[in-house]
Formats: sequence, structure tokens, C-alpha cells
Amino acid sequence: MARLMTRMFFDGAWRDGATTYPLTDKFTLEPIADIQVPDREQVDSAINAVARAQEACSLSGWQRAEILGTAAELVAGRRERFVDTMITDTGFTMTDADREVGRTIETLRLCAEEAKRLTGRMVPMDGAPGGAGRLGFTLRKPLGVVCAITPFNAPLNTVCHKVGPALAAGNGVVLKPAPETPLTAELLVQTLLEAGVPDGLLALLPGGADVGQRLLEHPVPALYAFTGSTRVGEHIARTVGTRRTQLELGSLASTIVCADADLDRAAELCVNAAFRKAGQVCTSIQRLYVERAVLAEMSGLITGKLDGRPVGDPRAPGAFVGPVISPASADRIEAWVRGAVASGASLAGGGARQGSVIEPTVLTDVPADTDVMTNEIFGPVVVLRPFEDFADAVAEANNTPYGLAAGVFTANLDRALAAAQRLRVGTVHINETSSSRVDLMPFGGVKASGTGVEGPRYAIEEMTEETLITIGGSGR
Repeated sequence: MARLMTRMFFDGAWRDGATTYPLTDKFTLEPIADIQVPDREQVDSAINAVARAQEACSLSGWQRAEILGTAAELVAGRRERFVDTMITDTGFTMTDADREVGRTIETLRLCAEEAKRLTGRMVPMDGAPGGAGRLGFTLRKPLGVVCAITPFNAPLNTVCHKVGPALAAGNGVVLKPAPETPLTAELLVQTLLEAGVPDGLLALLPGGADVGQRLLEHPVPALYAFTGSTRVGEHIARTVGTRRTQLELGSLASTIVCADADLDRAAELCVNAAFRKAGQVCTSIQRLYVERAVLAEMSGLITGKLDGRPVGDPRAPGAFVGPVISPASADRIEAWVRGAVASGASLAGGGARQGSVIEPTVLTDVPADTDVMTNEIFGPVVVLRPFEDFADAVAEANNTPYGLAAGVFTANLDRALAAAQRLRVGTVHINETSSSRVDLMPFGGVKASGTGVEGPRYAIEEMTEETLITIGGSGR
């Protein structure tokens, strides 16, 4: 395959950067592209250009909706190209890449719908003493330039969950995709421009930490939308001060399976939730709590559903798990699994490695103080953890710095309600896994899993500012 070259985009033109870096295929590890990276001055120029374009932009809500709706249709028409690009970028299997493209189309359509109904609210002024005859209402206005810093594990849909709401609200956007996955972002920006986004209103700046740091230091961006590690999220919050942030950060997701659940359905959903995208999802099941009475049955169901599923080349027909994002990630995952086994854990399935590919791995009898129990593994590894007292399972699921999402499988309404009340997470899914998500719902975490909420309607609210207007009586 001919080596690709990506370019930056800002101020209405595709441009060369000051430097480049090589991008490698995640499965073969061969160089496939050279990525243009801006220097400090180019980052400043890009942000300033977006700010000028936003100041001059007068698109109505209807026009913004038309652009985003057109973008959704263009993505749908280029589905195979987006899938192929994402596989090249990430090493995702065909199924995982196609699923993300499908969700992206839905996300853009939702953003288009919300652009049409961006509105404020009435304030009942006459409900206050002396307020009779007064009217009060709010207007929602674009907040300003939105800086979107996006992750490798959802290089299309997560990007659209930041760029889409920002554009729907009338903001300009500076996009810095993950350095591991710039090709998908470039194709999306090309598509958005073709859909009608004004040239100056959108900038694409590939690169790593140096580019990110200058984006944080620049005084113009009004909101930083970031998905990634808690460590980086904390750095962003410290650096940007009182400016708004939307931070979707680390996780250590749990799902609880009770003996009264539909075990076959639970096992099928848990296998997908633990291993899709090679386990590189913030809500991937890492701790799977299973009531002891059905632990052996659940373990057998899970390993049985993994038997015979192809692992390796993400382009192979029917591939279930491809490579993780880098050899360094594979090294870490392998070391954590070996450390758990050395500490007394048992391998119920998987555990082998070839290159950057880690087999879907199921661990049992895992000591509570091992890395696979206490840190986010971000790989195709699930820990089966028995429980006898439901309250103990909930308490241990809460015993982590994070709180993004959890799942509970049970036919018992009391247990379901208890889980909803006691689990300290942003979302509790009953009879679904921690990784269940539809794109219209609010999505955010508590504790060290971040601040702010994704989901087009909710993100648009965060990306706008509200002005109260009051009108006094006539004085008669």
C-alpha cells in the first residue's frame, strides 16, 4: 500500500505542518502514513482563525441542522470508506468499525435535530413579590471556540459527540485527534466541509502532547472537550482554570450477574462488552461479579462463547478481536495478566499474545490487590469475581476511584432498585452491561471519571451560555 500523507486544516486551507511523524499499522506494525504536525505559531493561527470565523458566522439553527444532516448522509454514503480507514487507523475488526460508523451517523442526525430546537426557557417573574406584569426568558448563545481533544478508541463517534454539538450550538471547533488515529479525523473533516461547514469554522490539528499543551495555554478557547485518562484530565483542569471543561476520564467498569438472571443472555452481552474493540472502551467490563451459585455455569458460558472466534488480523472475515493500539499497550496488558497469575489467579481462557494481539482473557481467583483488579487495563481481559451477598458486590464495585457506568443482571426488582441507589456511577444499566449506550442519552461520570455530560442535547447545553432577559411592565 502506498504511504499516505495527512495534512492540517485551518483558515480555509489544507496545510503542511512544521514536522511529521510516522503512523504505523496496528496489526502489521509497518509504517503506513506520515502525519503533518503544527508548531506553536500554527496552533495559534488556527485558533485565532476559528475565533474570527465564529464572530463573522451567522448561520441559523435551520442551516446548522441542514449541514449536520447532510454530513450524516455523506457518512452513510461513504460507510465502507470510513470502515476501511478506521481499521487502518485503529486495528478494529470489521464489525467494531462498522458499528462505530453506524453510531456516528445517528450522532450526527441527533445533533442536526437538536440544532433546530436550541432554545431557552420562560422564567415566572410574577411568582416573586413585585413581579406582576414582568416577563422573563432566557436565550442560549454560542459559548465560543470549542477545543476537542479526542481518544484513539473511538476516533469517529466520540469526535462527533464533541464536534457535532459544538457546531449545532453555533460554535467554531479546533479538533486535535489522538496521535494514533489521525486518518479517521481527516476523513471526517473533509466530509463536514463538503456538507457545508464554513471553511474557517473548523480546524484540524494532528499531533501529540506539545500540540495539546499549546491548545490549553491559548487564551481563546472557551470550552475543552476531552476524552482520555484521568491524569491528563486533571492537567487540563489545572491549566485552563475557570474556563469550561467537559472531561470523560478513566474508568474501571463492573457488571454484576445474579443467579436469577437470564445467564445465556447475560453471557452473550458480557462477552461483547468485555472484548469489543479489544477491550479498549472506557466502559468495557473489567470486573464481572457473578453470584457464586452460578459462577461455574457463567464461566463455562463465557469461555464457550469465545471458542472458535477468530483473533488476530482485523481484516480477516469474522475477526472478533484484533490488536490493541500499540506494542507498549500489549506489553503492559501481558505483564498485568502474568502478574495476576503469579499471584494466584487462574486462566479460565485466553492469555496468549502474538505481536500486539492479546487473546480474549478470562481470569478467576484473582487477588484483590493485583493490577487487573485495581487499575484500568484497557485491553481484552475480564476478571470473574464471585459474590454471595449482593451488597458486598455493590460495595466492591464502588471501591475504585472511578464512577462511569455499571451493569446489573437480575430478575429481582429490589436488587435492581438497590443497585440504582447505591452504585456510585454516572449510569446504572439494569439487565444490560456497563458498556451499554445509546447516543441520545446523557453520558458522564462521577468521582475521577470526569465532569460534564455527553449526548447531543446535553453537550449543547454545556457548549452554550444562557442570558436572562427581563421585560418590565408598562407602568400603567
